[in-house]
Amino acid sequence: MWRDESVTWQAAHRPLGGLWELLGQVDAVHGLYYLLLHGVFAVWDTAGLPGGLPGGGLWALRLPSVAATALAAAGVAAVGHRLAGERAGLIAGLAYAVAPPVQMYAQEGRSYALVAAAVVWATYLMLRERWVAYAGVLLLGCWLHEFAVLALPAHGFAAWRSRGWRWSAGAVAAGLLPLALVSARQAQQQLGWLGRPGWQDWAAYGLAAVAALLLARGASAPRELVRIALPLALLPPGLLLAVSLVHPWYVDRYVLYALAGLALLAGARLGAARGPLPWLLVAALLVPFGWWSAWLRTPESRKDDVLAVAAAVRERARPGDAVLFLPSRRREWLLSSPRVYGSLRDVALERSPAASRSLQGTERPAPEIRAALLEADRVVALLDPAGQPVDGYPGEAVKRQTLVSSFDLCSVTEVRGARVAVFARPDGCP
Repeated sequence: MWRDESVTWQAAHRPLGGLWELLGQVDAVHGLYYLLLHGVFAVWDTAGLPGGLPGGGLWALRLPSVAATALAAAGVAAVGHRLAGERAGLIAGLAYAVAPPVQMYAQEGRSYALVAAAVVWATYLMLRERWVAYAGVLLLGCWLHEFAVLALPAHGFAAWRSRGWRWSAGAVAAGLLPLALVSARQAQQQLGWLGRPGWQDWAAYGLAAVAALLLARGASAPRELVRIALPLALLPPGLLLAVSLVHPWYVDRYVLYALAGLALLAGARLGAARGPLPWLLVAALLVPFGWWSAWLRTPESRKDDVLAVAAAVRERARPGDAVLFLPSRRREWLLSSPRVYGSLRDVALERSPAASRSLQGTERPAPEIRAALLEADRVVALLDPAGQPVDGYPGEAVKRQTLVSSFDLCSVTEVRGARVAVFARPDGCP
């Protein structure tokens, strides 16, 4: 379980009143998803896990994403079937399901798989001209993550002449407005860690665009499929990349549903294929896709592993030891393991996450952090991997300075995406 999933676990386990207070300060964009997971944990929250994670554990955390991915693949198949026939639809659904990014978020406790399912089925309802249902399903996707609204201009390419679609689009925009107003105030706190898209982002988008255009050009399918699939594949990520030149908001998972457009184009192309060449290409792609899929199921595919961090702390800490997070936002590594975290003294913490209506809590002023540290005999410090930039805030600087000047380093244990260091007062290391 990595840090974003840890945030999901923490938020979903808050009482409904506490969750509402949190969303008023931060993470409103994920509020409906946290409410859904709150319900899941209310039903399935009985088993314990070795890492200190109580409840149905990773199964309960990830089950909605697994189900949503299956639902999205079925939706892609249904759209492909309607536009290009049963064979093309089946291939499109399978192509979507085996795409490595889809598999990645199928096994992650975040909202992106559910958003993709909502967008895909909204696309199907658009084809059926079920406008009330279309608006409801797409609005649900937008409330799960508001960047689902970027599917609207993609759908508009095929449906803008329809009065029903125009009314539905207006209803979706109006229904999303309350969330957009709240999340706009939280944008800097929520997305301030992002930089402008790098060359890798533009290169990935360029490759996807070339692939989509080649598939669209060669697809022996009704033009309506191309009019729907090509904008869906290209417009949402393209628009978000363009916006991110001014407001850096681009992350590929925010528009995961765009892969449905590529899958539809691939399904149409392969469904109409004659001869062995296209299938030889598919067979060749299965090798790297298979390797990638296997790698996605390992801890190395994520930035960190909060359960491994908690296990390392449990093995090295003594009850009553001080614990210190450098930087403070890494408190999330232990918040989802309350039995481990509860056995330690968080000497820098002023107000808990629940009391401060935040995700990681608030910390004391720098002089108070130093004074509290100097009262400790042993400190378990949780740090980013070596070589990462350090925060220059006064509180973070005083943590580092006090550890160096007043403690001996006893041990450092590297785990996925983190280091667990044990410090003791001079001559106090075993």
